[in-house]
Amino acid sequence: MNFSPIEVLNFVKENDVKFIRLTFCDVFGNLKNAAIMPGELPRAFEYGIPFDASGITGEYSDLLLVPDISTLSVLPWRPKSGRVVRFFCNIKNPDGTDYSGDLRKQLHNKILSLNTEGYSCEIATKCEFYLFNLDDDGEPTRIPHDHGGYLDVAPIDKCENTRREICLSLEEMGLNPKSSCHKHGWGQNEIDFRRSEPVNAADNMVHYKTVVKSIASQNGLYASFMPRPLENQPGSSLNICLGVRKNGEDIFGSDEKSMTSEGKYFIAGILNRIPEMTAFLNPTTNSYKRFGVGYAPKSVNWSFDNNSPLIRVPNAAGVSPRIEVRSADAGCNPYIAFNLLLSAGFEGIKNKEAFSGKSELPESLEKAYELAVRSDFIKSVLDEKTLKTFLLNLENVCREYSQNTERQYDFETEKYFKFI
Repeated sequence: MNFSPIEVLNFVKENDVKFIRLTFCDVFGNLKNAAIMPGELPRAFEYGIPFDASGITGEYSDLLLVPDISTLSVLPWRPKSGRVVRFFCNIKNPDGTDYSGDLRKQLHNKILSLNTEGYSCEIATKCEFYLFNLDDDGEPTRIPHDHGGYLDVAPIDKCENTRREICLSLEEMGLNPKSSCHKHGWGQNEIDFRRSEPVNAADNMVHYKTVVKSIASQNGLYASFMPRPLENQPGSSLNICLGVRKNGEDIFGSDEKSMTSEGKYFIAGILNRIPEMTAFLNPTTNSYKRFGVGYAPKSVNWSFDNNSPLIRVPNAAGVSPRIEVRSADAGCNPYIAFNLLLSAGFEGIKNKEAFSGKSELPESLEKAYELAVRSDFIKSVLDEKTLKTFLLNLENVCREYSQNTERQYDFETEKYFKFI
């Protein structure tokens, strides 16, 4: 939505808004925010709101949060009296220049550069999660909320009402949900989003997790996006659907005849680089327990008519031409993930690449980390500060995990189940 600062200030006054959340995403995909009072909003628009970023970036003592006015949204689960709104923010240095580690800005700049070459891109996500019961102390358990299966209905599907509330809240916030359903696992759900511009799609994905967890909590449940929280049930994926046009024409097609050469180059670009990108699409030790289970991919491949390849090309009537990358999970930072996938695809187009041949995804986070460290492609896309911070964290996680061979279940519960 396009607003002027004056229109936003009038909206805040007329709708009894008392708190404004200035949100952004850290390098690991975690949503962060600082809340300000309405009287501070003019200063936020003109100068930005300073915050101590040393605990997040590890380098600067202060950075500035500058609200992106187009992202204004009311939080519908908060009280109507004394409302709460949120903005996604651009991050600036104290002198007002762009902060080089602003991943949202990096994705925005990537799209602008593609636009100058005649390309436009849209992204949609399909993201799964589990709903679990709470214990008598209100703490999350590993007991799924129901024993439903794929596309089941109530009363077998006990998640139906919570899922409905989530979709209504997302819609009220303008986050563009398209459909929802019960998935294959007990207590497992999926919500699909409509295609939108990549930065908007990443914003939606980051805030989606907060909405799901908040609505689940209000219903006495716990929502987890952990890639595979139950050993005897399917894992949860983040399918990333990419649509690309060149001068207004789709480069993808629904079959061999309608798929353009550029579409094939784009797919090859991703597949040829997916092993070295996997640490960023699947940044947890638990991620690798999902691969090869059920419909989750393990091999690096693509197909028009198979539901389990790494890249799937839908061929249903009425579906806009797109590809679906099926290996990612919700532990990723979507700004990084989308940037890497688009960069890989357009490298494929630039080099007129063919898929180099069938391979497999890394079998562990440690293997994925090793591939990422050696990758010239990753270094060409991500800024040095982001890459250093991200890889150092993965190195520490891999070391901790290997040192906890006797209690890896507890390690993943503490690190992922309660925080993803």
